[in-house]
Amino acid sequence: MGLITGLLTLPIAPVRGVMWVAEKLNDAAERELHDPGVLRAQLALLNRELEEGDISLEEFEREEERLLDRLHAARVCPAPDDRR
Repeated sequence: MGLITGLLTLPIAPVRGVMWVAEKLNDAAERELHDPGVLRAQLALLNRELEEGDISLEEFEREEERLLDRLHAARVCPAPDDRR
């Protein structure tokens, strides 16, 4: 990038910085969303909530199915690495 280009694009530098941070946050959220360890921990918490009577059986089954679907999807198609 030349001096003139750098000076002309200087006003949008903060926007580029914010976009970079937003992309990194999105990547981290995607990795956590598909992390089998996180999903297993959520399933364990769900079981504990059912045993303690904090949620109904219907709520448990609905949430368990959703988490198991995400776990299956994470195993079939793992999230891409953040190697750009």
